[in-house]
Amino acid sequence: MADYIAQAGKGAALKDKEKLERPRRYKVLLLNDDYTTMEFVVEVLQGIFKRTPDEAMAIMLNVHKNGMGVAGVYVKSIAETKVSQVHKLAQRMEFPLRCTLEAE
Repeated sequence: MADYIAQAGKGAALKDKEKLERPRRYKVLLLNDDYTTMEFVVEVLQGIFKRTPDEAMAIMLNVHKNGMGVAGVYVKSIAETKVSQVHKLAQRMEFPLRCTLEAE
């Protein structure tokens, strides 16, 4: 009987492990506009997305040249929070900076 319980426990553990999947990740995209300053975008990237000055400058230039750029990749709840933080800060500073999220 003890053998049966031990085997049953192992099977259940394997089934539980098989069900676990990595959470889906989302890209947070910054969108270019004609009014938000490059300096503000760099500040957003450093402050909200914790990018280094060099990373922030590279991402900002990518957004400026290509119309959008990836600020970071996160699980959905964190990505949504980052989008909200960007919009609130931009609104407070009176910039029309927009950002969105997209499934990876």
